[in-house]
Amino acid sequence: MSTHSADASALRAEQVRIQSLRAEAAIEPDPVSSAPPVKSTQVIAIYGKGGIGKSFTLANLSYMMAQLGKKVLLIGCDPKSDTTSLLFGGRACPTIIETSARKKAAGEPVAIGDVCFKRDGVFAMELGGPEVGRGCGGRGIIHGFELLEKLGFHDWGFDYVLLDFLGDVVCGGFGLPIARDMCQKVIVVGSNDLQSLYVANNVCSAVEYFRKLGGNVGVAGLVINKDDGTGEAQAFAAAAQIPVLAAIPANEDIRRKSANYDIVGKPGSTWAPLFEQLAGSVADAPPLRPKPLTQDSLLGLFKGEAVGRGVVLEPATEVDMCGGAIVAKTSLEVVYDNA
Repeated sequence: MSTHSADASALRAEQVRIQSLRAEAAIEPDPVSSAPPVKSTQVIAIYGKGGIGKSFTLANLSYMMAQLGKKVLLIGCDPKSDTTSLLFGGRACPTIIETSARKKAAGEPVAIGDVCFKRDGVFAMELGGPEVGRGCGGRGIIHGFELLEKLGFHDWGFDYVLLDFLGDVVCGGFGLPIARDMCQKVIVVGSNDLQSLYVANNVCSAVEYFRKLGGNVGVAGLVINKDDGTGEAQAFAAAAQIPVLAAIPANEDIRRKSANYDIVGKPGSTWAPLFEQLAGSVADAPPLRPKPLTQDSLLGLFKGEAVGRGVVLEPATEVDMCGGAIVAKTSLEVVYDNA
């Protein structure tokens, strides 16, 4: 092709491009909608100490919400992948991480039906995590949310999305919803014991930290699980300036049914009013800016004999460390004995 022909072709292509841009610019924008606003999805992250009952609380809460006519998505973000086990009667739910790896190896895309399952109106999925000793759980969370976005997470029409996060680990992956404003509010699950309230206080500290950096996530409140009536969790909530959304009693019937993977928050059941009240509180509670406690203030919620407040910290000495007399060294030079 001659130089002249190439120049002519390039000119025609440029003219076509300009005409296309002019035609696009001539299209009038859509008129401003005058329809009433559509209620946006509430994305709520639930944190708490491992074993404190987050999965129990969320399975029953999500089930009750669905029976009240809400469209609910429950996402397990704990590497143990036990969030949905109670909902599905003990059955393991294929995780997004493992399914993605398997599909990628086979050259196949991940579909909604591969990772999202439903029961009685509740939609649920598990992010999963790496095998023990073979990766970072927080990084698995980040990778899982990247896959959710590819599956269209932001276009799904749920009333509530409940995220179950491990609260013991404070790495960036598990703090993702707070750090990146991926949820509107946080709920903490705790009990009347120091370790669970320590974790709850850490979550409040994380929320406060990111609020100072311009974040918008707040704490909606505390759910007290296995409440034995001693009052430490109530005192913590008052000191942190967050409400108690519900107090689930330490009850043998609840313990036995939960161990058998039974949902106790079914309409008409003994515990239905408790979870109906919790569902309403979770929906209506505003995101608040908490006031995290200092370590001494947290310890002050408990009796002295329970947390060792009578113990005195005695400083160690070099003699203690060396186990004998200390020989002064005038130089850092290493001197080797004669062979």
